[in-house]
Amino acid sequence: MSTSPALPQGNMTYPDGFILQGLVSNQSGYEYLLIPGFLFMYLLTLLGNSVIVLLIYRDVRLSCSPMYFFLSHLSLADMGFSSTTVPKMLQNLLTHTKHISYRGCLTQMFFFLGFGNTESFLLASMAYDRFVAICHPLRYAVLMNAKRCLLLATGCWVLGFLHSLLYTLMMSFLSFCASGEIPHFFCDLHPLIKLSCSDTSAIQMTTLTEGTVTMVGPFMVTLLSYILIFSKVLKIPSAAGKRKAFSTCSAHLTTVVLFFGTVIAVYVRPSSTYSGSKIRVMSVAYTVVTPMLNPFIYSLRNSEIQQSLRKYLGIKGGR
Repeated sequence: MSTSPALPQGNMTYPDGFILQGLVSNQSGYEYLLIPGFLFMYLLTLLGNSVIVLLIYRDVRLSCSPMYFFLSHLSLADMGFSSTTVPKMLQNLLTHTKHISYRGCLTQMFFFLGFGNTESFLLASMAYDRFVAICHPLRYAVLMNAKRCLLLATGCWVLGFLHSLLYTLMMSFLSFCASGEIPHFFCDLHPLIKLSCSDTSAIQMTTLTEGTVTMVGPFMVTLLSYILIFSKVLKIPSAAGKRKAFSTCSAHLTTVVLFFGTVIAVYVRPSSTYSGSKIRVMSVAYTVVTPMLNPFIYSLRNSEIQQSLRKYLGIKGGR
């Protein structure tokens, strides 16, 4: 017997679940191309980020560096972020079953928003770290000591998941129409709001105020940090000094552009302007592609990561 709470009569119901429309329809034939592609990218995400975390925590030089300390947390967030959406999408493509339970949908949304917001806060913390390192090098050891780094990282995780909990609790009080088709490959905030038959003005106002602040805030901190960094670097007289300073920021800046560019395009808008097909394509960029690319972005031009990897694999030749 159902224990669902009683709701007002009409076309509102407490749903047994939702239907995730996915990236493509099961009848299109494209799912057989998507399955190996997304499986490969997901496994590469797990492998690449696991290697980054392993190298940082096994190498004392890296683990004591604030930049690599935050990078290890970013890799953990990337693995969680991708694992929240990709396995369910692969399951639906393989089984042709697009159903997701009500509780499963809210759980997926909770972890998706939690890991996503944690990642944005971590990127802002990493930008601040680079700002202190380049603009205040003599005070760097004091300003970015181990205790402060731990507090910053803990704050990123706590704030990220408190933000997610707020939306999950607000969503749990909404009622949904009998036809629960979500035009996405995972349970995201905007499409769920559009499915609700309840008054959604409170949660929509929250997304446009608190949600925008928690998303644009880290982006503005990152942007301001890099404006100050670039103004400082341009004052360096030697070309070699400028190249060295820019090289320490290039990997992080690439990740910032990839992540914040697509996330802000998707979320900083009213839910009434939500367009399923375009949003699904942009969502792939920050849920699948960016977590996969981050380990390569940070390792290809990072001699310390490369040296640590060669040492771990027992390969000689690194300086």
